[in-house]
Amino acid sequence: MKIQEAAENYLECILIIGKEKGQVRSVDVAHRLQVTKPTVSITMKQFRENGYVETDEKGILTLTEKGREIAERIYERHVVLTELLLSLGVDEETARADACRMEHDISEITFTCIKEHMRRQENK
Repeated sequence: MKIQEAAENYLECILIIGKEKGQVRSVDVAHRLQVTKPTVSITMKQFRENGYVETDEKGILTLTEKGREIAERIYERHVVLTELLLSLGVDEETARADACRMEHDISEITFTCIKEHMRRQENK
């Protein structure tokens, strides 16, 4: 399943905020992604319709299994690519920003090879 980069960023954001705070509200997503609350509301409506998120009566966002799968895949890519760039000597801010751009476009084959390379380096 291929969804747009912006949607992947939203799902990843919800996952990260959930790990940090335990619960996620639309305003948290808006703040983190530096977008307006109405923009998040429209996106969350689309996500609910497509089965990526659920919202409770208090407005708390929860990833569905389908949404969590995408979010975790993108988050893993972000973490691994950031670690790779840091190991190459890239400064942290640049490494995080570049990993964020790379995580959406890298092929599964290349990403798997990078993960294996990183594991081999850790075991040396």
